[in-house]
Amino acid sequence: MNKRILVIKFGSAVLAGKDGRTNTSVIRKIADEVAALHKYYTIIVVSSGAVSSGKHFLKDYRGTLTEKKAAAAIGNPILINYYQKSFSKHGITVAQALCERHHFSNRHQFVQMKNTFEAFWKNNIIPVVNENDLISNNEIKFSDNDELATLLAIGFNAEKLLICTSSNGFLDADKNIIPVVNTIDDSILSFISTEKSAVGLGGMLSKITFTQLATSLGIEVFITGLKGSNPLQQTLALQKGTYFKAKKSNLKERQKWLMSGSVTVGQIHVDAGAEKALLSRKSLLTVGISKAVGQFAEGQVVQLMNETGEIIGVAKTKLSNTEINRHRKTKNIMAAHADDIVLF
Repeated sequence: MNKRILVIKFGSAVLAGKDGRTNTSVIRKIADEVAALHKYYTIIVVSSGAVSSGKHFLKDYRGTLTEKKAAAAIGNPILINYYQKSFSKHGITVAQALCERHHFSNRHQFVQMKNTFEAFWKNNIIPVVNENDLISNNEIKFSDNDELATLLAIGFNAEKLLICTSSNGFLDADKNIIPVVNTIDDSILSFISTEKSAVGLGGMLSKITFTQLATSLGIEVFITGLKGSNPLQQTLALQKGTYFKAKKSNLKERQKWLMSGSVTVGQIHVDAGAEKALLSRKSLLTVGISKAVGQFAEGQVVQLMNETGEIIGVAKTKLSNTEINRHRKTKNIMAAHADDIVLF
């Protein structure tokens, strides 16, 4: 448990063979690589590939939402069986962990998930994570597994996030891999293609979006591929792929969860005086609120908006929207404690 935490995400395009099905030889290579890294890191594997493993069992598959859910339900046990067989050759057991977006937005459920993962690690078990597509709500779900991997990295205070993709790195305008990115600025963003792989949900834009979030919270990010010998080990040694430098972050674990893992359910609009107080790390009082928008209860997370309509942060509220609106002119009533507020 003293080892640093490494989250490794494998995309659908990396796992799929020419026939569109999951390539078992790739799974074996992943197991070999991860087993070698397991000596030095506590590892979470985020794996796509459930849909591509199961869709061939459905007649006249057209890729509708319902068919994708069915394909994922069929493919998940097939995929985890591939991983189990490949890792067992290294004396490692894997556990299947199917997550939903609300597991991150509900603090109590997130802590339960974290405790379960720690039980895996204490017993030398590697969790293989995917979204629970069968029952995930289309309104509140992960945009793709890049988001899932990033939220796991942030929530578990990972040191490194490694995203394995078919592009083998972040490419410049001439399709050459950029080895190191110090800051994701306009020059870097100009190289992004909006194309997605034929079998995946997320393109490079998604990867860079979540790379920005991870690096801003102190996590080193690597985008690489599986070509060559020992590709993951080479990537971490800065000999392959693209390395995105992490920024220094002083946020506490709970604040990181608020900033990244929570699903906001409403908005609180604050006046200029309240905004100034928040910037001074003060708690939010109801007298500084101009209005509360949406239906939310005590303990839920909302966006904080300034007078010009900009999102300035998020907060876990101590009051419902009804109570806030009722007490907006009452002094010394706290709407959110400073420790439960994160400003962007």
